[in-house]
Amino acid sequence: MKVKIFDFEDEKDLENAINSFLDDDMDVIDIKYQISSSIFSEEQIYCFSAMVVYTEK
Repeated sequence: MKVKIFDFEDEKDLENAINSFLDDDMDVIDIKYQISSSIFSEEQIYCFSAMVVYTEK
């Protein structure tokens, strides 16, 4: 069993990275998704992350 962690400031970047990573030579066991936000000065910062748990065929 293996894991791959993804972390981006934009949800579309996260989506593209996960879609590029996935292929037919793996069995995905689970995908955990998380969003966090914080405020720095007057700017709101988002963090979109995911962990893909998989096995290789």
